[in-house]
Amino acid sequence: MQYDFKNKKITVMGLGLFGGGVGVAQFLARHGARVTVTDLRNATELSPSIKQLEGLPISYKLGGHCDEDFANADMVIVNPAVPRDSRFMRLARNNQVPMDSEINIFFQLCPAPIIGITGSNGKSTTTTLTGNILQQTQRTVWIGGNIGKSLLLHLEEIQPSDIVVLELSSFQLEELRNSQTSPRISVVTNISPNHLDRYPGMNEYIQAKKGIIAYHKPSDYAILNYDDPELRRWEKECKGNVLWYSTKNRLSDGAYIDGNAMVLSVKGKAATIPCVSNIKIPGIHNLQNILAAACAAYLAGAHEQHIENTITSFPGLEHRLEFVRNINGVRYYNDSKATTPESAMAAVTAFQSPVILIAGGYDKGSDFEEFAGVCAKHTRTVILIGKTAKKIQELIILKRGQKEAPSIFTPNTFREAFLQATAIAKSGDVVLLSPACASYDMFLNYEERGRQFKDMVSAL
Repeated sequence: MQYDFKNKKITVMGLGLFGGGVGVAQFLARHGARVTVTDLRNATELSPSIKQLEGLPISYKLGGHCDEDFANADMVIVNPAVPRDSRFMRLARNNQVPMDSEINIFFQLCPAPIIGITGSNGKSTTTTLTGNILQQTQRTVWIGGNIGKSLLLHLEEIQPSDIVVLELSSFQLEELRNSQTSPRISVVTNISPNHLDRYPGMNEYIQAKKGIIAYHKPSDYAILNYDDPELRRWEKECKGNVLWYSTKNRLSDGAYIDGNAMVLSVKGKAATIPCVSNIKIPGIHNLQNILAAACAAYLAGAHEQHIENTITSFPGLEHRLEFVRNINGVRYYNDSKATTPESAMAAVTAFQSPVILIAGGYDKGSDFEEFAGVCAKHTRTVILIGKTAKKIQELIILKRGQKEAPSIFTPNTFREAFLQATAIAKSGDVVLLSPACASYDMFLNYEERGRQFKDMVSAL
């Protein structure tokens, strides 16, 4: 596919705050396009992104969209967060205006092989680990995508001998389906209900995720989590090779745990890496992420030593079960990136110590039944905030039955929740921020929520 952006009128719909809109707007402006950026949010809310575009010939229509920017454009670039049934996208279609996305343009123009990583939970950790392992090899590695960095601006520097590791969201994968492309190596960490405020149902969400394997060639690889019942069903749809990974089962092709060792069996090569007791990031879910990353990196040419060095020194990601501080025997963990019940359940069950949990937030249509059960069984106290607080509270009361614990509080503000947790906590306890919900009802994004938590811990 050939792109020529010079002097084209291009509308970028959705600037956002996570990098994709900024990257594509910069890229298009540098390639001579006449760019209009339009977003429902206003300039104040978008100031971090607008700042990055300073000095570029870009015009802005903020706080709403104008029909003419969609009806009279040469092309519309859609940010992944834009709803599929948007009136403005219909308007572009009706006027035969081609639509594209940042991720499609990158896939079409990238000269290097791409490892794509998706899943409902764990994809950022898996992406970072895969990239970190490969960085120990002789190859130049580029890490980006949904993890918050557009690589479009680096296209000129990326060589065919390099390797690209991309985190891909379900929204980006929908776009990729339109261009009939899949990564050469695809990793799927797990599938659980997510973004059901955006998809009509679970099936549509799963179909979006399947975009990562939909256009595989026979020489391509799908690396799938054997411990996930949904992903086991994908095997018959894989047109390339399948490698599994599991924390519970021995496998002939892929990666598994055997006592203190991680065993890799890929393309007839086998490696045993004694490392499990030296892994720093807690929880079975992180062991799964590590297996996925090791499998992908090994397939792409990393050696045992590269893998062992990386996974035994990896401290985890910011806002992802991140250890903040130990104060008088109370350990504080920031897991603000846990925006689904499943990721919060993984966090709660990662600890042997009594847990005081701060949870709740924006309601994106998740089912909290199982999460409430885990809270009832594995926490000492639950402090709930935000729009979902009452809903989760009722479910936990139902699940705990006649038991006294966990005690439940629903303060009005995040700060009150934190002070309450700190007042209750005693030596040996864990205070865990793992919301199980998105942050948009009280914060700009999960990073702001996590930073506020860490600031309050630092001030103690």
